[in-house]
Amino acid sequence: MQVSRPYAEPLARLRQAGLRPTRQRLALARQLFQHGDRHVTAELLHGEAERAGIRVSLATVYNTLHQFTAAGLLREVVVDAGRSYFDTNVRNHHHFFHEDSGELRDIPGEGIQVTGLPGAPDGKEVARIEVIVRLRPRD
Repeated sequence: MQVSRPYAEPLARLRQAGLRPTRQRLALARQLFQHGDRHVTAELLHGEAERAGIRVSLATVYNTLHQFTAAGLLREVVVDAGRSYFDTNVRNHHHFFHEDSGELRDIPGEGIQVTGLPGAPDGKEVARIEVIVRLRPRD
């Protein structure tokens, strides 16, 4: 019989990303990654953490999300000024953003083709292209 270690997977992710596995980072990583690919706001993750009995401030959640993003564990998707989602899917893909509900849904990377892209300025190259398709209910 194999014993399941609840923090083994988040611990491995943090170590692979070069992040020190503090208690709070481990707990937040477990909350983030145990549900598969998803989009979360800092407030949503903070609420989930509180309901799970994880004592962490909203500021710590924000800091941790930004540390995870800088380490390549997450991708930040900015849909409006001051409104960001953190995506656990860091593979190449795009998004549908439902303006009425605030829901963000993945579009496969090959689902959109961009044509007519101007050349990058001297000394620069295109790192990636991210498309957000904004949806609203029909009138």
